[in-house]
Amino acid sequence: MPQSHKVGFVSLGCPKALVDSERILTQLKTENYEISADYTESDIVIINTCGFIDPAVEESLQAIEEALEQNGKVIVTGCLGGKEHDLMERYPDLLAVSGAHDYEQVMNAVHEFAPFDPSKTDGLVVPPEGVKLTPKHYAYLKISEGCNHSCSFCIIPSLRGPLETFPIESVLQTAENLVKAGVKELLVIGQDTSAYGLDVKYPTGFYNGRPIKTRFYELCEALGKFGIWVRLHYVYPYPHVDKVLPLMAEGKILPYLDIPMQHANTDILKAMKRPAASEKMLNRIASWREICPDMAIRSTFITGFPGESQQQFNELIDFIKEAKLDHVGAFNYSPVDGAKANKIKGHISPSEQQARHDIFMKTQLEISRAKFAERVGQTMDIIIDGYEDDLLVGRSKKDAPEIDGLVYVENNNNTNVGDIISVEISDSDNYDCYGTIKD
Repeated sequence: MPQSHKVGFVSLGCPKALVDSERILTQLKTENYEISADYTESDIVIINTCGFIDPAVEESLQAIEEALEQNGKVIVTGCLGGKEHDLMERYPDLLAVSGAHDYEQVMNAVHEFAPFDPSKTDGLVVPPEGVKLTPKHYAYLKISEGCNHSCSFCIIPSLRGPLETFPIESVLQTAENLVKAGVKELLVIGQDTSAYGLDVKYPTGFYNGRPIKTRFYELCEALGKFGIWVRLHYVYPYPHVDKVLPLMAEGKILPYLDIPMQHANTDILKAMKRPAASEKMLNRIASWREICPDMAIRSTFITGFPGESQQQFNELIDFIKEAKLDHVGAFNYSPVDGAKANKIKGHISPSEQQARHDIFMKTQLEISRAKFAERVGQTMDIIIDGYEDDLLVGRSKKDAPEIDGLVYVENNNNTNVGDIISVEISDSDNYDCYGTIKD
């Protein structure tokens, strides 16, 4: 049996895929495999792919081709791996292909094509929280897999399957392990986090000897007891989400909601197979802000969806003007292979899509500039992510890592990455703030 045991690894895609990568890497480490950054020195390469939109697919294909060229022994997993036949036809030299979160099949392939005797190596110590790909002070907490929705523009259910709630005791134990390891911010993720427990009919689990219901509110309440920042992502706006707002107002979880709204026009939302009635969404937002005035809302929208008229697009613009969301992303509709929306009549030309996207982002830019200007003069808690030149770079409770705004702070040379400090905001621009440490 070969004694070589180095594995090259590439992780692509969203935070949910990143957690899948962390789990595979943890298992590799547990079995004493070494992770190598050099393809040429690796005995095998694993590519965890993304297959949601065309640019992500292209990135994944390029990574596969690079690994095949430089190493030759390649295992593909992840969302793009759900198209096994197409990948094997295109790259017949691939050793194995598996879909998203299929950890067992990945490890089976590793055992088959890169076996070794772990007793011949020095034992590797894997911490209880496992291998993390995020900075030490924050981590993604994945609470479920898959999705039960049938949005016409999305193929995630076909790639990741239906909703699968993770047992609440294991989720909370994972959170506890992360907190003990020094994590100060948990980012709760899943394809549909607010549906947590729906598929298993909200059974009662046990954590630390106490019963706890497998349900979104109870999970948020329990996470709020760890005394760290808890940030909610991918929240579908079910009515029961309203119950979580008091937890935010009381400071138990962060005053932040990431809710992908996608559009505002009723007919377009129906074509997307999303909840309709933007008026109700505006009312919800208003009621949330009454309960928790300091809350921040992030959302994403699609511009140029098939059949979108100019009037319907104008309605979307009116919506974001009135909603005044804190953080917004917009994407031109992409005809993902296998999406039902591809068959809808009236596809918008790429040039018109881009024109609408530009108008959307210009409108949101003014909102964002005003939102960040409101922070000037405030004293805010800032978690430090790193350094840039002579400045500390961090985020407020209103800003998630990598996707939202930053706060640049004068460095006092006594602050470390991961520290949470009090900062007086002195200036702002379109998406970021600037400040000094409060004495």
